[in-house]
Amino acid sequence: MADKTYTITVSETDEKILLDRVHNVQDWIDGAVTGRIGHSWGEMQNEWTTKLMNDDSFTDPIPSNKTDFVALVTARPDYEDYDTKSKII
Repeated sequence: MADKTYTITVSETDEKILLDRVHNVQDWIDGAVTGRIGHSWGEMQNEWTTKLMNDDSFTDPIPSNKTDFVALVTARPDYEDYDTKSKII
């Protein structure tokens, strides 16, 4: 899977606001994204480990590394990403 690059635009005014509270805007953005990924990974891992363990039709081992775990989960027919789940609500 290829890495993705995202670009954001922050006005000079918003940058000044951020710099009033953080040392470096890029470091703060990187930390915020890293933190959100870690939090989401933990939630996904907890949710899907439970689902897989309770699924009598699933008899394969649960992968112990993140890449294989995510590939397994997102390939399942019962997997719905956040956008899909949001439309149901």
